[in-house]
Amino acid sequence: MTYRGRFAPSPSGPLHFGSLVSALASWLDARAHRGAWLVRIEDIDGPRTVPGAAEDILATLERFGMHADEPPVWQSQRTARYQQALDQLQSARLVYPCGCTRKEIADSLLHAHARNTTLAYPGTCRAGLHGKPARAWRLRVPDGDAAVITFDDRWQGRQTQNLATEVGDFVLRRADDQWAYQLAVVVDDADADITHIVRGADLMDSTARQIYLQHCLGVATPRYLHVPVVTNEHGEKLSKQNGATALDSDKPLEALFAAARHLGLELGSETATSLEQFYGSATAAWAKRMKVRA
Repeated sequence: MTYRGRFAPSPSGPLHFGSLVSALASWLDARAHRGAWLVRIEDIDGPRTVPGAAEDILATLERFGMHADEPPVWQSQRTARYQQALDQLQSARLVYPCGCTRKEIADSLLHAHARNTTLAYPGTCRAGLHGKPARAWRLRVPDGDAAVITFDDRWQGRQTQNLATEVGDFVLRRADDQWAYQLAVVVDDADADITHIVRGADLMDSTARQIYLQHCLGVATPRYLHVPVVTNEHGEKLSKQNGATALDSDKPLEALFAAARHLGLELGSETATSLEQFYGSATAAWAKRMKVRA
C-alpha cells in the first residue's frame, strides 16, 4: 500500500502553534513512511472563512519547509462531489430531511438527559417532518450492536463509540445550506486515496461517524492517529477562537523544536541550524517513536 497522508487546515485565521503540531505530525508520518503528503484547504464553511487566510497558511507551510507533494485542494471547489455523495445516500434511503430547530433539539436533549440517556439527536424526524419545512439532511445511524464503531488509533489505542446512544443521526447538510464537515472530509479523503490520517485528538470524536459514513459510501477506511492537542494556560484547546497567536515565520526552527517536544520526540539536542537538519532528525525520531518501518 502506498502511503498518502494530508494536512487539512480551515482558513479561519493564520496558522498557530496548535495547528503546527498537527501539521508537523502529519508531515513526519508521511516522510517516515516515504509516502506522499497533501494539503487540503477546508474552506467549505463559508461564514468561518477569513479572506486571505488560506493563502497565508500555504505561505507559512512553505516558510516552515513543509512542501506538499501535490497542488492543494480547496473544498469550496468540490461542492458537486458532496452533492453526488448525498444523492448516493438518498438513493440508498440512508438519509432523511430534518425540520428541527436548534431550540427543539436542545429541548429534546433536556428530556433525554432527564431519562438518563445520552442520545444527542432523538430521531424526531426519522418518521417524517410532521408538517415542518425541511432544514437539514441527516444520516440515519443503525441501532443495537451495529451502532458500535471500534477502531485502533495509532497513538490513543482502541476507541469505541456507540453512534445510536452517543451521537444520534448526524447532519450532512446544514440548515444554512453549508455542507457538514463529516461528509466533506470523508468524500475528500476517499477521492484523494488517503491511507493515513494524522490530526489532533480534538477530532477523535468525529472518527466513528466518519468510519460509518465511509461504510455507507463504500469507500476505504484510512488508519487514524490523533496527537495530543495543545492547550492554553486555562487548559483550553489552543485555537483561533480563544486568541491563539499566529506563528512567527521568521523563527521556524524555534517553533518546530517546540512542536517536536509536544509530540514527545527525542531529538537528542536542539542544535540544528537548518530546516533540513531538523527534519532529518525529527523524521528519524518519529519513526522510532511510532515504530515505522519504511
